Amino acid sequence: MRRTILPFLAILIGVMTFLSCQDDLNKSNYYTFTGEMMSDYLTSRPQYSDFTTIVRRANMMDLLSTYGHYTCFAPDNKAFESFCQKRGISSVDALTDEECDTIARTHLVDNIYSTVEMSDGTLHTANMNRRYIQITHGFDADSNAVVYLNRAAHIYFGLEDDSVENGIVHPINMVLENSNASVVDNMKNNPKISIFYQALVTTKVSEILQMLKDENYDSKQYPRYYYTSHYWHEVALVPEEKKYGFTLFITPDSVLKSKYNITNMEELAAKAKEIYDKTYPEDAGKFDDDYQNPKNPLNRFVRYCILNRDVKGWDYITTKEFHQGVVQGALGIHINKMNPVDWYHTLLPNTMIKFEQLTMRQFVGDGTLNERYANRRYDANFQFEGAHIAPTIEPEYIQDAPNGRYFYVDDLVAFTTDVRDKIQNMRIRMDFSTVFPELMTHDIRLNGDPTTDDNSASPDETFKNGRNYYFPPGYLDGVTSKGNCYFVYRRPHWNFACYQGDEMNLFGDYDFEFRLPPVPYSGEWQVRLGFCALDTRGIAQIYFDGIPQGIPLDMRIYLDDERVMGTDFSEISYTSMTDEEKAEDQKALKNKGYYRGAYGGYHSDGNVLNEFVTDAATHRRVLCQTYIDNTKDHYLRIRCASKSKTGNNNEFMIDYLELVPKSIYGVVDDGEIEDDL
Repeated sequence: MRRTILPFLAILIGVMTFLSCQDDLNKSNYYTFTGEMMSDYLTSRPQYSDFTTIVRRANMMDLLSTYGHYTCFAPDNKAFESFCQKRGISSVDALTDEECDTIARTHLVDNIYSTVEMSDGTLHTANMNRRYIQITHGFDADSNAVVYLNRAAHIYFGLEDDSVENGIVHPINMVLENSNASVVDNMKNNPKISIFYQALVTTKVSEILQMLKDENYDSKQYPRYYYTSHYWHEVALVPEEKKYGFTLFITPDSVLKSKYNITNMEELAAKAKEIYDKTYPEDAGKFDDDYQNPKNPLNRFVRYCILNRDVKGWDYITTKEFHQGVVQGALGIHINKMNPVDWYHTLLPNTMIKFEQLTMRQFVGDGTLNERYANRRYDANFQFEGAHIAPTIEPEYIQDAPNGRYFYVDDLVAFTTDVRDKIQNMRIRMDFSTVFPELMTHDIRLNGDPTTDDNSASPDETFKNGRNYYFPPGYLDGVTSKGNCYFVYRRPHWNFACYQGDEMNLFGDYDFEFRLPPVPYSGEWQVRLGFCALDTRGIAQIYFDGIPQGIPLDMRIYLDDERVMGTDFSEISYTSMTDEEKAEDQKALKNKGYYRGAYGGYHSDGNVLNEFVTDAATHRRVLCQTYIDNTKDHYLRIRCASKSKTGNNNEFMIDYLELVPKSIYGVVDDGEIEDDL
């Protein structure tokens, strides 16, 4: 993290203002005695008497009478009348206390959202039932533009955004419902994906999708961890639970029929054999009749369509968007310079899917701007449109579950030879929060409000702006650690010099090892680490598969250090360089094992975009250049090499990872530059 230091006068005024009103703020953090509270709003309006009964029986009315920042989606009595008829009960009085608790929590969010802040996708904060509300926009029966919740209920036009002292109320026309069934059980009830569902069951991959949570994990045994990063004093928690999560990308029956004339599972199996016999020729014909074998083509087809994480909404498939000040798009990514891209593991061993939001107009092809695609590559070298991902499914079917969700795609999602050799034959850049699937399943990645800072002088233990986390031993799959090691996720801040706004840090006398993401094919690859250098950071030795790689990495060295580029860095405007000058610049850095920061990365305070490529602190270091066998697991080890408590307890920042094939990094001709989009 690196941020611009405010002028001293502004700091002094801010401190004086804070001190002058501190007592008032402390009081208002608990109760507000002026105006109408959310509890008053509900109890004083007879059209919400059923919902008021529900909230009271859930013992939540006292909560809504105290100070807070809540959003309430309040169903009226007509909505509950329809709900009761559907349930076959006479009134809400027939509901159990447990059902009332679930209903109340489903309609309450511990954050304030006006309709203007509700963009298509999902609400950024889960409801109090720990489920995410899907947001779409449409028209009501009177042709009024309204916000739809979970594709069915909508906020009443003209009644939206009703402010109260402790939040905002949105009256709605239907009761929101969630299913507690697993994601595969929800799929069973959707006849539009019957062929894929039958393949799931036949291969028995469906049994994996029944997993919900690790009942042996106990978060209460782990205390809070207090730490300092740069000059920010913060606190981190461990995750409350350990769940399993899955996300599926399913080609509906209608698309299988129209594009491939596939009308049943046997024909899908034949198509899978056509694809995977080419991708894995060593297994061709060996397992065709053994659907439950992981090397069977249909089994491989199904597994590749499933991620080992719960991506909580369409708008979280790539990093989430913000529209505030000069930030108009993906957090921390200059959308006019590169499309937002993320890579996630699948259940097919040693494979990933590339996900892309289309934002660059010069590479639109037949795609649609701002939409999201799986395995798309449309540039000067290759033109593959990929599979378009639909934000929602039909309102009569349930898309999400406690352990995941599924999306429709308009083409097959498969690990074809073109995907392996062309689409994914490129730099794989991954924010570290995407390397570990648990961070997305537990809504840790990109949590909170990135536009709001906490007080740097003391840890914020209210967590009103978001939470920082650390991970106990054994929590993250493929990770081992020794010594006094704390692995911390710092929530996003748009003004911190971190890719996609967030970062991960190691503290203590750490000896940390994690499994690298898979590469699409075996060959020579570079492994790079993107980070922000700071004087308060430490030094670490890097190992690849147990073998030390070069000298220790000192995170206190900037690009303008005399050991790298020298003072000339600050005297050259990168954006004004010619292509030849950029090639020379890159060559000089490459010879020393460095690269400038990601060209499309930036940090901002809402007024100015500060690009990584022009900042001496934000850069990439080559950790190793080696042969990687894509049929095996490989590990990167980071061991503290500081002789004393360097900086902030030997803090080592791991921001983003790059896996770069020789086809990209191996440019050698004069004037040639590595494509960094």
